Order: sequence, then C-alpha cells, then structure tokens
Amino acid sequence: MAEPLKNSFGADVPRTIARMVAAVFPRFDEKGFVRSSLDGYNALELMPRAWNIAHALRRSLPDDYEKAIQILLSSLEQKSERTAAAGMGGFLFLPHVFFVAEYGLEHFEVSMRAQYVLTQRFTAEFSIRRYLERHQAVTLSRLMEWATDPSEDVRRLVSEGTRPRLPWASRLRAFQADPSPVLALLERLKDDPSLYVRRSVANNLNDIGKDHPALLVATAKRWMVGATEERRWIIRHALRSAVKRGESGALGLLGFGEAPRVSVAKVQIAPQRPAIGSSVAIACEIANRASVVQRLLVDLRVHYVKANGVQRPKVFKLTQVELAPRETAPVRKRLSLAQLTTRTHYPGRHAVDVVINGQAHPLGTFELTER
Repeated sequence: MAEPLKNSFGADVPRTIARMVAAVFPRFDEKGFVRSSLDGYNALELMPRAWNIAHALRRSLPDDYEKAIQILLSSLEQKSERTAAAGMGGFLFLPHVFFVAEYGLEHFEVSMRAQYVLTQRFTAEFSIRRYLERHQAVTLSRLMEWATDPSEDVRRLVSEGTRPRLPWASRLRAFQADPSPVLALLERLKDDPSLYVRRSVANNLNDIGKDHPALLVATAKRWMVGATEERRWIIRHALRSAVKRGESGALGLLGFGEAPRVSVAKVQIAPQRPAIGSSVAIACEIANRASVVQRLLVDLRVHYVKANGVQRPKVFKLTQVELAPRETAPVRKRLSLAQLTTRTHYPGRHAVDVVINGQAHPLGTFELTER
C-alpha cells in the first residue's frame, strides 16, 4: 500500500516551524509550541495535523493578529533545513495558510498581503476561500487584479482558489449556484502563458461543468473561436469529466457526437479471479460496422465494489481511433489492483464496460479476491 501522505508531514514540521519563528521572535516558546502542536498528532491525518499546528501558533504568538502574521511572514525567510518530507517541502507552510484562514478574516488587507506572499511559497488556495465566503465582492476585485500579476503562482491562485469543487477543501456553494463571477476571472486567464495556470483554469472549468453542463459546453464553444493550441488543450482538459460521463454536448464539441455503429468482439479479462494487490488485463477488438469512416473515442469503465458492497464506476481513458469501413482496432489495458491512498479495493464481482463515443458496451466481469 502507498505511504500515507500524513507520514510526510511528521513531527519535524512543527519543530522546523518553531526554529524559524524563534529566529525572528526570540520570546517564542519553542518547546511549548512543539508540545502543543504534537498533542494527539499521531492519530491525525495530514490536514488536521496542519490545523493543529495553526491553532498552536495562535496560542504561542502575540494576541494582536497583525503582529502575529508579520512574525510568521518574517520567519519565511529562514532556511527550513527540512528534508523529511521529500517532494512535499511546500506543505511546511500549510499551517501558515490555515492561520490566515482562521484568524485573519477581520483584517482583510493584511491577510490579503499575507496570502499574496504565502501562495508564492506554497499555495493560498485553501485560505482564500474563507475570504470569498466572508468578503466576496472585494476578494473577487482583488483576484481580478491578481489575474495579471507577474507571478504565475499568484495568477494560479486566482483560478485554483475559486474552484467550486476544490479537492481537500469545502465547496464554494455560491459559485456552484452561480459561477459567473468565476468565469469572469477564467476569461482573463484562458490564454495565460503558464501551463501551471492553464491547467488550473481547465480544472476550474471542469468543476463548473459538474453543476452546469450546458454552461461548460457553451463556454468551451465560445473559447474555440480563434483558439490557440494551448487554449484548445484547456478546453479538452476541461471537458474530460463530461466526456467520461458520456454527455452528448461535450462529445459533440470534440467530434465524437455521432452514435457509433460498431461491434465488440474477442473480449479477454484475465485472470478471472485476480487478488487484491495484483492486476488484471482487459482487452477487446472494436470493428466499424458502418459504410463510412468513424471517429471513435474509447474509454474503459470499471464498476468498483465499495466497502458497503455497492458498485461505483470509474472511467479510464483508452484511445481515439479513426476506423475505415470494416476495419478493426484492438484495445487493451492492464489494470492495477494495488491498494492506493486514493483508491481502496474490496473483494467482489467487478463489471467492466468499454465506452465508445459515450455508449457503453459490457465486456464482462472479474471476481476480485482477498488472496
């Protein structure tokens, strides 16, 4: 099983933060702060651990928020010398972001400056959401300014922080109901020179499409006019979930709206009884039964068994093909059944479909076993 993320956010995190803060605030009680941060720490997951540290910072820093946040920002200049969380170094500043989210709402200007700095060290996408909820109009106005900031990290905050369905964060219900303020920001970023920003724009638009599928297609269609290849990539990436759901508008926009005239044969699912931790190979052959060339978007849908025995489908991208009349194309995928932090496998019968231009063709099943 993959290593839990919380293991990369261990006791070295509060100890490192303590050293950095003490270097700029000599009256800081390092030992007391570390002791408070680590109270119940081992039982917590990553995000609650960061919250634990943020609360300990509040108890250990001056009561005056503006003084406290200035100390935290000054401490950022200290070398962390933290090596325990390889690949997650920026997460060192997650407690700082939570500090701003929890305690800075009544200090708008100071907190916005803090998030401007923090997002260039880690990301302020979690904290900015509190300000969008409490101070929507002025926060949106500031984000509109930041959409042209020289820093790609700041511009990326504009799109990532306004995602209605940002993972690991509470949903922005107001923008789920009415995403027009978010779309106004995305319009300014749709041709951003940074792929880092453009990917965030696509993810935001993908979020919007889960609540407003027609608006997603309408926006994508409008963006297609005079689009560069970079913007076309945004559109394709933004449509990915709608395509996996088989929505006709998204499929049609990408050129896969026609109902396919195909047959599926030579199905293989092996082994039939794979064990958790192994893999299963799935293959079939798709034949064009029309008298014209067909463009086909081919995905694989696996109905995973959950802990309660209910099946939940997940779609995997396979391929795009153009088939001449009577032409055939083999498709195959080896599916890992290893336990992951993002997916837990459970024993039971798993159904498998091949999805062609949004239409499902059942392939069969495999029985996942414990051993």
